[in-house]
This record gives sequence, structure tokens and C-alpha cells, in this order.
Amino acid sequence: MLELCDSIRAAYDSLSLNVKIFKKNRCMAEIDILAKKGSSYDIFEVKCSYRITKARKQKKKFLKHAKLKIRNIYFYCGANSDLIPL
Repeated sequence: MLELCDSIRAAYDSLSLNVKIFKKNRCMAEIDILAKKGSSYDIFEVKCSYRITKARKQKKKFLKHAKLKIRNIYFYCGANSDLIPL
């Protein structure tokens, strides 16, 4: 994950790692990297292996509970360093 952060840091105003959304003391959703550029956000879901199905489920949960203007959503596979738009 840190490798990805280093490669995208220059393109964004700020990066937040392991962002969680809580509702009534319960974690409703979590995303690995939330990148802010201007007033919109990009989200990055990082997996060690190519498990895109789990990344899509986490994306759905985050979008359901987050009240942010999400511009792009990406999946990053650490095993082969692929960055794939979801």
C-alpha cells in the first residue's frame, strides 16, 4: 500500500489511509486509500492478490455510507502492481 501511496502522492492534495465509516459504534465501511483533489475524492482498494470481487463489495459499502463526492474508484493488486478502475 505504501508503494501505491508514494506513486500517487504528487497527483493529490491529500491522502488518507484506512478510512472507516462508523455508525452507532459499528464500522459500516472501510476503504484503504482516500485521495482528495480539490472538492472531489478518488478511492483505492488494495489487495495482495487479485480478489476484485471483495474489492467491489467494499466499494459498494463505502459508497452507500459515505457522503462524499467520489470521482474515481480504483483496485490495486499488490501481487503484480496493477491499478484497475472499478
